[in-house]
Amino acid sequence: MATKHLIQLDDSYIEYYRNLLSNTQAQALYRTLNETLDWQQEHIQIFGKTIASPRLQCFYGDLDVAYRYSGRTFIATPWTDTLAKLKHLISSQTGYPFNGVLCNLYRNGQDAMGWHSDNEPELGQNPVIASFSLGETRNFSLRKTKHTKQCLSLPLEHNSLLLMPEGFQSLYQHAVSRSKKNNDARINLTFRMFYN
Repeated sequence: MATKHLIQLDDSYIEYYRNLLSNTQAQALYRTLNETLDWQQEHIQIFGKTIASPRLQCFYGDLDVAYRYSGRTFIATPWTDTLAKLKHLISSQTGYPFNGVLCNLYRNGQDAMGWHSDNEPELGQNPVIASFSLGETRNFSLRKTKHTKQCLSLPLEHNSLLLMPEGFQSLYQHAVSRSKKNNDARINLTFRMFYN
């Protein structure tokens, strides 16, 4: 049974759920996703330069769902049965619908993601994003968009769900920094609603 924690920030909040699945289910899901999803190392544009993405990714969703970021357009691969069931569970838990999921595989502590907000036009004006983590615990850092001082670092544990509510992306940026302490792999699934 998932336990929900409300984390209050200066002008917003996040919801954090521990143990969304049973331990046995979470371990089995991690193995299934690691072995069956179509993991790719994409190339993206940052400050005008094309570089290899610092993590492996794949994108699944409803028919004709597309996602544009870092100079690329990604067309969703149809849901696998496993991802569709997980989407239904997370929608039931949070009360929000989702039609796509960006899947991220951090192979070790050297895989990371820099400061950003998920504010692409196809996500709408006030996107809600549900971020589900499996595997190695990694720190999820938050800072206000107009400030460079970090305000919070939250360890995202195995089998946990983080919900970023409406309005959050316009107020805060987030990142997953490199870490010498984290050598095992982490799978992160970010469920979103796309308006194409």
